[in-house]
Amino acid sequence: MKVLKFGGTSVGSNDSIKLVGDILSQYHSLGTPLIVVVSAQMGVTNLLQDIGESAVTGDVDQVNQGIITIQDRHFNTVKELLPVKDQSQVLAHIKRMINELEEVIHGVALLKELSTRSKDLILSFGERLSAFTIHNYLKHLGLPSICVDSRDLIQTDAQFGSASVNFKMSNKKIADYFKDRQGMPVVTGFIAANNLGQTTTLGRGGSDYTAAILAAALDASEIEIWTDVDGVMTADPNIVARAFSLTALSYVEAMELTHFGAKVIYPPTLQPAFAKNIPLKIRNTFNTNFEGTLISKEAHTPDMPIKGISSIRFVALVNIQGSGMVGVPGVASRLFGALGRSGVNIILITQASSEHSICFAINPEQSDIAKSILDEEFSYELNAGLIDPISIEQSHSIVAIIGENMCKTPGIADKLFGALGKNGINVVAIAQGSSELNVSVVIDEHNLPKALKVLHGAFFLSNRRLLNLFMVGTGLIGRTLLQQIQKQYEFFYNQRLLEIRLIGVANTRKMLIDPDGISIENWKDTLESSGGDTDLDDFIEQMKEQNLPNSVFVDNTAGSDVPAVYQQVLESSISIVTPNKVANSQSMQQYHKLQKTAFQKRVKFLYETNVGAGLPIIKSLNELVLSGDNITRIQGVLSGTISYIFNSFNGSKKFSEIVREAQEKGFTEPDPRDDLNGMDVARKILILAREVGLSLELDDVNIEPLLAPACFEASSVEEFFEVLEDQDPVMAARIQAAAKQGKVLRYVATLQDGIASINLEPVGSDHLFYSLSGSDNIIAFSSDRYQEKPLLIRGPGAGAEVTAAGVFADLIEVSDFLVG
Repeated sequence: MKVLKFGGTSVGSNDSIKLVGDILSQYHSLGTPLIVVVSAQMGVTNLLQDIGESAVTGDVDQVNQGIITIQDRHFNTVKELLPVKDQSQVLAHIKRMINELEEVIHGVALLKELSTRSKDLILSFGERLSAFTIHNYLKHLGLPSICVDSRDLIQTDAQFGSASVNFKMSNKKIADYFKDRQGMPVVTGFIAANNLGQTTTLGRGGSDYTAAILAAALDASEIEIWTDVDGVMTADPNIVARAFSLTALSYVEAMELTHFGAKVIYPPTLQPAFAKNIPLKIRNTFNTNFEGTLISKEAHTPDMPIKGISSIRFVALVNIQGSGMVGVPGVASRLFGALGRSGVNIILITQASSEHSICFAINPEQSDIAKSILDEEFSYELNAGLIDPISIEQSHSIVAIIGENMCKTPGIADKLFGALGKNGINVVAIAQGSSELNVSVVIDEHNLPKALKVLHGAFFLSNRRLLNLFMVGTGLIGRTLLQQIQKQYEFFYNQRLLEIRLIGVANTRKMLIDPDGISIENWKDTLESSGGDTDLDDFIEQMKEQNLPNSVFVDNTAGSDVPAVYQQVLESSISIVTPNKVANSQSMQQYHKLQKTAFQKRVKFLYETNVGAGLPIIKSLNELVLSGDNITRIQGVLSGTISYIFNSFNGSKKFSEIVREAQEKGFTEPDPRDDLNGMDVARKILILAREVGLSLELDDVNIEPLLAPACFEASSVEEFFEVLEDQDPVMAARIQAAAKQGKVLRYVATLQDGIASINLEPVGSDHLFYSLSGSDNIIAFSSDRYQEKPLLIRGPGAGAEVTAAGVFADLIEVSDFLVG
């Protein structure tokens, strides 16, 4: 025999009641003996409570409207689900119950008082109306339905609102009632009666409790709780979109999950099932194909050390500490005894091994009374300075990971705290039982959604990683990067199990943030059609407010506006990837500040493409330094633009013609002076100097000017080219002088003996830079390990494809760090 309980959503509409009928008809056809427990229709309990409160205040219109609404809902159900010939008697009985409800409400209105006893009686009409209506529908379907009032079966004390069950009397009544009784009982959930026959209720989740009481008394084979979700899920699906249903839980795992906020079941429901080892299955009325979550004494799932992540959104954290607590027996007893006598519920406790402090979490609504009680209980110690003033911190949440197999699995705590730490979520307090059934942490309430997503990804989706992208700058590099991500999306999703989601994108005109993700394929059209006016500060604030796990900010711009917000991005525990050189070539103080913040916040600040586009220059240099090598000299041709110009300048064409040709091919900035002033190279050699550990400023870099001052003073690009022609004889003389010596000209950046310089140098065929071609960059690291032959890195140092590829590589490194 099975006990099936249907919740408010399962009986909340005519369509859902039809589904209930289908489920019960199928069971009946299989010959399965059933007891059916039903809740009130969805929303009716709240409406009855509102009617009672309105009666006290004398709001007659509200009372009348509420009663009419309840009557009409049940009348409509009868009229839609039953044939006309069967309706009159059913409607008449419902009308009699409505009249009875009106009499009770009239008494409340006269007394202007809603006692807990009266409230229980008023609320009972929800289940009574629901059970009677469904019973008659089942009869219409040909099922042997019997309407049963649980007040005749379950006896409680007189603690109205949350009555305690007298199991001895209730079990006898239940056994006597069902002895030799045939048919399919439809029982009212939630309600009971005391020994005087007065109506009581079983508290929150009472209909589940009714089902468990009946099942235990009759030694049922199984309890099925039919609701509107696919069983017990790994996390709250309203917060964690990727939460999934569990196939099995143990009793103790289910109890832990419900204690920490899981709402599918209510803890007292499990108590009678515990005693009789009756399995409990959570099913979905609206998805009968789902087999449900089975809750039993043992759940054989050795491959799942963690079964669920649950939480309590709002808690207050109380801390009592002081030297007067150390080694003093009875402090904890006094503390919790005083709180217990005043009805303050303790949710979580943690104590320092030194006995110097005790920290515990309570409902925030009990903060004031808890403070008052403790101030009184420990008044002597507080006045004597033996205990510090008691502090209560608000706006905290509890997150708990739960699973019986944790004790057999090493590394759980490491994964828990590592995942939180990498996403900037600070743990305020920790609690763990010796059984290792759960590990609970207290965090800031603001971070709760982020924490749930982070931990769910770490424990349940470790084979599927997620990176959330916020991108500013959709110029050539930005567009190319998105094209590359789109092209590789399927590979990363299927082969590397990495999903890259574009959450935010902005250019100089428009910006858009969508927490559900922006199509990487159609980002441009989406930005144009749905984006708002760009406001960088607003973009950053929205990104911070989203507080998504595994977030990375990508700056594809070249100016100084976006780097100005790097500090607050890093302080928000969001990693940064950028080809923009401005931030790392500002003041040394700012450089150190960004590096320090990234380290303290445990996030990545990656800028490989600052030097050499996609070439692994900064990474290789850092590996040398970190492994203890001593860098003695760095030399390089670090500008793809200038490299192209001097690789093409062999005397057959004028220098000004080569520069104009480079501009036309897109190798230079629109104004070539932005490349030829040497500042781009200066920033790059400065960044490398800082990566080595030198404290240099941009003004410390000695730059040999390539051109006369008049070139840079020209008022327009065209005027610049006119003035540049005056430089042709000078540059021709330099290339000719170099050629006579069998040499070529290279614009070389050098770092040696703490001095950074940039010079146009003639180099011979024996030099590493002689054979450079096209727009290639080349860099040579000389060190204690690389004395005779420097470590050489060469390749394209400019261009959207290679630069975007370098940014892409940095993004993958961030993903490996955050979710690897």
